[in-house]
Amino acid sequence: MTAQPAPLHVVELGPADGRPVLALHGVTGHAHRWDVLSAALPGVRLLAVDLRGHGRSPWVPPWNLEQHVADALAVLDRFALPRAAVMGHSFGGAIAVHLARAAPERVERLVLLDPAFGLDPQDMLETAEESRAGQSYPDLAAARADRALRWEGIDAALVEAELTEHLVPDGERLRYRYSPASVITAWSEMARPAVPPPPGTRTLVLPAAKADFVRPAWLDACRAELGELLTVAEVDAGHMLYLERTAETAAHVAAFLGG
Repeated sequence: MTAQPAPLHVVELGPADGRPVLALHGVTGHAHRWDVLSAALPGVRLLAVDLRGHGRSPWVPPWNLEQHVADALAVLDRFALPRAAVMGHSFGGAIAVHLARAAPERVERLVLLDPAFGLDPQDMLETAEESRAGQSYPDLAAARADRALRWEGIDAALVEAELTEHLVPDGERLRYRYSPASVITAWSEMARPAVPPPPGTRTLVLPAAKADFVRPAWLDACRAELGELLTVAEVDAGHMLYLERTAETAAHVAAFLGG
């Protein structure tokens, strides 16, 4: 089931005449997480969205993959893009694959940064239960310490940018700008079986070597479906690979988009 797509909040990054790429962030994320990668891709115009339930986009349900796909197609329509490259990180990668399967004529190629789907249902139950209250903090120092721990190996300036953009007051505490309910649904959606992109879709997959979201069986299914149209390049980083190893990630993406 899908609702009428409400306009997502979109941030345009990069040159107006650059190659358009629709960018889909991961769970609990937001459009401006793409800022640093955009700066390393000078010829690319990123249309970075806040997913439904996140940031400045509508928070109303449903929050399933089908709805996220409908929302993404509405963005392509809004920007008069009959076909475009689509890049997704984590849960955004799952959305990107389902978008390509639902409307292959709209997706010119896929860039999947440590995509997260086909995950263990028991793990997703435990993660969803832990997510129910959302993340909140008594002050900025506590939020900074928690983010630095979660983003080990990522530059302190990017931690500060995350706090500035995404943290908002909630009574006497600070919370990130997303709906905990939508996040719980996202963990459930990531327990759905992982499916490969449709045949004929040029696809780049960048698994994070220090995370375990990308399963070998799914990569095997992608190879069987896509053959030489699939490029896989592991990045020696944690799940936030494009923040931790920006230059390396950008080099892979730029080469793939130019190919």
